[in-house]
Amino acid sequence: MGGRGRRIRGARARSGGGGSPGRALSVPPSRGLGWGRFLRARRRLLLHAPPSSLRHLGAAPTGTGCGAGVRVGSEGLGGKGLAPAPCPVQLRTALCLSWKLPEARQGLCTKPPSRGRSRKIWAGKVLGPGQPVLPAMDSHSGSSVRLKVFNLNCWAIPYLSKHRQVRIQYLGDLLNQKNFDLALLQEVWSERDFESLRQKLLPNYTWAHYFRSGFIGSGLCVFSKHPIQEIFQHTYSLNGYPYKIHHGDWFCGKAVGMLVLEICGILVNVYVTHLHAEYNREHDYYLAHRVAQAWELAQFIHHTSRKADVILLCGDLNSHPGDIGYRLIKEWIGLEDSYLETQDFKGCEEGSTMVPSNCFVNPREMEHFPRGVRIDYILFKSVSGFRITCETFETTRGSGPDDTSGRSIPLSDHEALMATLSIRPASFEQSHNAAHDAETQASLMGVLHEAWTEMGLGLAAARQWVYSTGHLFSLGLLLLFLGVGSMLFEEIPWVAEAFFMILGAIVLLGSGGLYLTSLHESKALYEAQAEIELAMEMAKEIQPEAVEVSSTSSLLRTSIQSESK
Repeated sequence: MGGRGRRIRGARARSGGGGSPGRALSVPPSRGLGWGRFLRARRRLLLHAPPSSLRHLGAAPTGTGCGAGVRVGSEGLGGKGLAPAPCPVQLRTALCLSWKLPEARQGLCTKPPSRGRSRKIWAGKVLGPGQPVLPAMDSHSGSSVRLKVFNLNCWAIPYLSKHRQVRIQYLGDLLNQKNFDLALLQEVWSERDFESLRQKLLPNYTWAHYFRSGFIGSGLCVFSKHPIQEIFQHTYSLNGYPYKIHHGDWFCGKAVGMLVLEICGILVNVYVTHLHAEYNREHDYYLAHRVAQAWELAQFIHHTSRKADVILLCGDLNSHPGDIGYRLIKEWIGLEDSYLETQDFKGCEEGSTMVPSNCFVNPREMEHFPRGVRIDYILFKSVSGFRITCETFETTRGSGPDDTSGRSIPLSDHEALMATLSIRPASFEQSHNAAHDAETQASLMGVLHEAWTEMGLGLAAARQWVYSTGHLFSLGLLLLFLGVGSMLFEEIPWVAEAFFMILGAIVLLGSGGLYLTSLHESKALYEAQAEIELAMEMAKEIQPEAVEVSSTSSLLRTSIQSESK
């Protein structure tokens, strides 16, 4: 570091001592200072140069829009043939965007980029001879990137879903017609259906991926016009119970799929997921599992999106807007809801994605919801230096293909979501105003406390199952020993011996499976509860007023533990 500092100062000294930074930057490198070091010194000094000194730089804007940037000619690097000076904000934004630094987009760039993934993505886009153009977005020109997103729970269960093949074919025609940038689908349980869609969409959607997990599969897949740079899948720790075969969530392996896109130099982390179904809202046995999945999803996004510029979450969360699962994801990550943020909405009333008028929906499930329910979402957030808004948001209204009788049928039992998002650079003030204030922090503490409580109740029930199944396991061993011991007595008929042996084996295997399932559930819930408790402690340091909430949590935890014992 000392050698680099001496060379930078040497460049300044050779430029004429106390001259303006602009003149220092335009001096050709000497034999002791290579082009690479000279250009790095030039960029660093440029960021701190006053606007008046920028007239000495050979730089000029190259246009507006997604491909806008700053052009620096090779003549300008030597101080000859100087072009008109660009707008200072445009020039600095272009340079900072090329360095891929979050603080740089806020005008605080003081160091070169690290040699990580972001450096590889922006390789070849740094100022230098033979590389004249920097792709960037001008915050003053109003340029933006529009991203058209489609989301649908397809309800494509082989041999069970009605009109599956017809609906899949119509879905492919719709995606080709609407020309979306990104299509995210759930409940595509058959890989044959995915391959059929892939072949149909190949001319327009050149990138596609199917996420595989569990025995049946996650049902998640994505189609994109933009190159997919990275993919990753994370399976949830809790996903229902294996003995509830009629629900089938445990065999599916519910998961979250992540893909990384680069759109006009903007890194977009896209997440698609499908949380555990509700089945019975009045007696929701899976509430603790769904809350644990929501927390796991929020943590996964939080830890994998630190290098992203934009976060996009789509999928079937199986949670109403007021439910704890939805609020936990939204509050912890700071996501915005497309339906709530848009100014141009078309579709079902209140943005519902399951409506009673859909012929595939069970009317009994909608008795208490005459207007339908909203459980599918498109959520977004800008991470660094960008501002994202939802220009339009639309849902389908039950229209779809025609069956053999000519009657129109819906695309699925869920309604599809279509959103147009606009991404543009944000000023420092806009980024600063997006931070959590005291009211938001208090709301987050309340959500964390509620999630902690639900997991505590689920943990108490799981521990009770552990104790009960442990006793059943002991009973199975006793019956098995009785069957073996009865073989020592000739007076006891063989039928009784076989009965004790078979009954003991059944009880032993059944209770053993339930014991392991309950033990796994209790450990997963305990871990998730511990993570939330730590998050509450960290939030309490920021907001001292949360001490009262924390003390209430401690009292509740004591009561839950005493109840489980």
